[in-house]
Amino acid sequence: MKSAVIVFPGSNCDRDMAVAIEQASGTKPIMLWHRETEIPDGVDLIAVPGGFSYGDYLRSGAMASRSPVMAAVKAAAERGVFVLGVCNGFQVLTETGLLPGALMRNAGIHFVCRDVALTVENSQSAFTSLYEKGEQVVFPVAHHDGNYFADTATLDRIEGEGRVAFRYAEAVNGSARDIAGILNEGGNVLGMMPHPERAVEPAHGNVDGARMFKGLVEGLMASA
Repeated sequence: MKSAVIVFPGSNCDRDMAVAIEQASGTKPIMLWHRETEIPDGVDLIAVPGGFSYGDYLRSGAMASRSPVMAAVKAAAERGVFVLGVCNGFQVLTETGLLPGALMRNAGIHFVCRDVALTVENSQSAFTSLYEKGEQVVFPVAHHDGNYFADTATLDRIEGEGRVAFRYAEAVNGSARDIAGILNEGGNVLGMMPHPERAVEPAHGNVDGARMFKGLVEGLMASA
């Protein structure tokens, strides 16, 4: 399996993401600088990591969404390449239009940094195939602008289409309907605020995130 991790000025979870993918796949991802204009041939998975791209100026993810590489990421996603956006990566994916809605300032205007419980809402996607629907998992969060917002019609649509992948099992940031992660219509793009890549080794405190990467890699290799 061939993968790539996008690196923006201000990314700080790119190495964590690369380690999680390598641990699951046995292959080091390509670290792709934001000024690149093409995705290398044969890439099966693109990860847009967390951090503070461009210092979160203007609006979190807004400037990064205009980086040259994101036009290539969007084109790849539209061809069916799998894309995982975590935290700031989720913000970038909404800003590019690959996912609906927006990430707003947390309720209470507080930065939230702790482990949180999540409920798996959809276990049928490539990203969640090794989880059970209704299962509770624990991932860390670390964000200031993780309050997911969309209008009622959009929320009803993604709920009705089974595109809510994860939901907070507790109050975290004010997200509409406690949504923590969503899929695109094709099921090949997942954006989420919690960090599965920070829960893949015993030293992290739990390994609930490891199954996401293992299941995704197994699925991609089986379909290759």
